[in-house]
Amino acid sequence: MAGQRLPQDSRSGGTLNKLRAETFPESAVRARARSGAADAFPDTDQYGHALFGGDPAPGTTSDPLDGLRLVPPVFVPHRLAKLIELGREPVYRDVRLDTAVGGFRSTRPLYVSAFGSTRAGGVDLGLAASRQAGRLGIPLVIGENVTPVNGYGRIEQRDAGRSLLGRVNAYAAALPDSYGGVVVQQSTEDADAEVWNLVYSDPNVQPLLESGRLAFELKVGQGAKPGLGGMTVLDPATAARLAEAFTMDPVFSGGDLVLRSSSPGTFTDEILRQQIRLMRNNFPRARVWVKLPPARDVGAAAMVAWEAGADAVTVDGAEGGTGWAPVAFLRSVGLPLGECLRRIGEHPSCLLVSGRMWEGTRVAKCLALGANAAGLGRAALLAVDTDGENGLVNLVECLSLELQMLTSALGRYHVGDLAAEDVWSPHADWDSWFQARTAGAWRR
Repeated sequence: MAGQRLPQDSRSGGTLNKLRAETFPESAVRARARSGAADAFPDTDQYGHALFGGDPAPGTTSDPLDGLRLVPPVFVPHRLAKLIELGREPVYRDVRLDTAVGGFRSTRPLYVSAFGSTRAGGVDLGLAASRQAGRLGIPLVIGENVTPVNGYGRIEQRDAGRSLLGRVNAYAAALPDSYGGVVVQQSTEDADAEVWNLVYSDPNVQPLLESGRLAFELKVGQGAKPGLGGMTVLDPATAARLAEAFTMDPVFSGGDLVLRSSSPGTFTDEILRQQIRLMRNNFPRARVWVKLPPARDVGAAAMVAWEAGADAVTVDGAEGGTGWAPVAFLRSVGLPLGECLRRIGEHPSCLLVSGRMWEGTRVAKCLALGANAAGLGRAALLAVDTDGENGLVNLVECLSLELQMLTSALGRYHVGDLAAEDVWSPHADWDSWFQARTAGAWRR
């Protein structure tokens, strides 16, 4: 090849693709050579239509939860106690699912995770999920940046239904007495917009506040892109409108789309501790939630949050997230949820988890390993996209039936009684962890 010119491709002005690299990701390299920085993200044609993440890249380590099995016992003293209580043999429908979730009463050990301001979790789906979560009596988290992007929702605001207050009102209107609760998440940009102050002082929200069903969640990180802030794709006009509040990066060719990025925020143990204390001081009647990413020090961060007075700590596994993220993060960044649970271990207060939750087995494993409830993110969006009136309700009813059957099979009759001894792993490095948890007879 030395000294020879490669023939020119008259269609593109570049060289013909004569080289081959069968043992190398040739097509991926060529895609980057054509697209540049835009190729760090999924295809923009899928933005707003596809939910990303949830599975590791081929050949990488999967979530340890996938390898665990639930193992029923022969001897079932809890079933005997239930038999005596009922005066008959218990069945799976006798399993109670109601529980406490971050200071709220919930009909099930479930909540709806934050969708934020991404197009996929936009107006119609966000409102449908809010209404159905209210009907179910499970907590609803309203994600970051909804107010800076869609507005807060004062009466005079145009298209108020798409706003943060629109989602709150849709949820509250369907909520049964004494169950559920709204959790309003706040990022750096939300703090600049004083979102929590708006919500806490709003007359429309007072019934939730007075009944103890309002919480504020400090977002420290997320599963889909730990270490980065929230990201969406905007048209140039919207990008110009929001340019003062967010970082805008024109990485996509053609000029018709702009990447909008939030700040990830800066935290040390002392900053996190003081942030939580400030929340409790400024909003004394609201519950305090803290959302953590699947970070290597997730156990230490969770303990700082609980010791500072958080009512709940939410942990996204690397499988979590519904929105837009760089492909490298979706495939290779963050701890799997099972490893997060192992690093957190025993804990003094409410632990909530999310990441690829849609059926009873995964939820039951997480409850047995120390979680109090599981969040529905992608599954909730897909459900309301399938049926805007009943999709989420139907999904949760199916999951609930599975959870009752699994819990009953394990000889227990309340989901809060699930424990580490109910789970088995084929991996030797988990054995000592299981033994320690079982020997400690620890219960939430």
